[in-house]
Amino acid sequence: MPQEAAPALHVRGVSKSFPTPEGGEVHALDNVSLSVADGSFMVLLGPSGCGKTTLLRCIAGLESPDAGEILLRGERIDGIPVWKRRVNTVFQSYALFPHMTVAQNIAFGLQMDKLPKEEVTHKVQAALSLVRLSDLGARRPNQLSGGQQQRVALARALAKQPEVLLLDEPLSALDLKLRRGMQLELKRLQQETHITFILVTHDQDEAMSMGDEVAVFDSGRIVQVGPPREVYLRPRTRFVADFIGEANILDISVAAGTASAAGIGPIPMDMWSGDAPPLTDAQHFAAVRPEDVTVSPDASGRFTVLDATFIGGDLHAVVDLGTHTLTSRQPAADAAGMCSGDRCEVSFRPGSLRVVEA
Repeated sequence: MPQEAAPALHVRGVSKSFPTPEGGEVHALDNVSLSVADGSFMVLLGPSGCGKTTLLRCIAGLESPDAGEILLRGERIDGIPVWKRRVNTVFQSYALFPHMTVAQNIAFGLQMDKLPKEEVTHKVQAALSLVRLSDLGARRPNQLSGGQQQRVALARALAKQPEVLLLDEPLSALDLKLRRGMQLELKRLQQETHITFILVTHDQDEAMSMGDEVAVFDSGRIVQVGPPREVYLRPRTRFVADFIGEANILDISVAAGTASAAGIGPIPMDMWSGDAPPLTDAQHFAAVRPEDVTVSPDASGRFTVLDATFIGGDLHAVVDLGTHTLTSRQPAADAAGMCSGDRCEVSFRPGSLRVVEA
């Protein structure tokens, strides 16, 4: 059989700690391993302080791991200086030189590499064309919009044709409409250049819409890696289910082969995902997405609607289960006339409940 090609980037057992003012330690990365396929778009996703930016900085050479190794196309890079690594970083702040023109900003790194003048000029023009700023090369950064400045920062990084482009929350300073547009631009640039992109973000929608794969971080560890659809539909842990999108987390107990949810009661076996971990005679947690929950008005129903809000063509309902609440999102036509205070019953789409780790 042919041997599989090495990934563009391989992080193996990387750990990193930082001292605290009180004399203790914060474990920012705890034995993190990750493979990034050549020419792919990987997103590192998680809440603030989870370790995703620390990992990016270790790859860039801005931090040194305490343990582990980082390999670029099979060669270790964790021990070599920043400027010798075949990676480039685009920061949140853009970091453009205000006294230079757009073209001069893009040319700077190429000139530091002592490339011939003609080659620098060619690469600058190609980079400007790639980010659709060919006619703005003579302007200075303060004469550009935020989105244009972001494109210049991207052009500067791409002009050096890195093997991996690292993006540290580069869109967080943009307004919502501009952010959406730049998400499409980043995806286009990655597909056109075939450069491996690694993006750090805490925005779930951004991660799900852009990444070929998403690595979800929690407290210094990667808890799940996979395509966005896979991570959303098949979360492995309670944290992943709750962090990505919305999820109802149910306490499940199993006795004599029957699974029951706290506040609801027995749940038929056909409601459970067929590829989820097996149910045993123990305590479990289960996740179910709001779009897989149906709330039906029923005057003799066991439950009460706490809130019913119509948003566009959808009804968002919150149901009181006694010990906790359940959230539903369903077509408004299926629940016409439902109001807060109504009695109701709830049901689940077959195969939609999934056992998750605590």
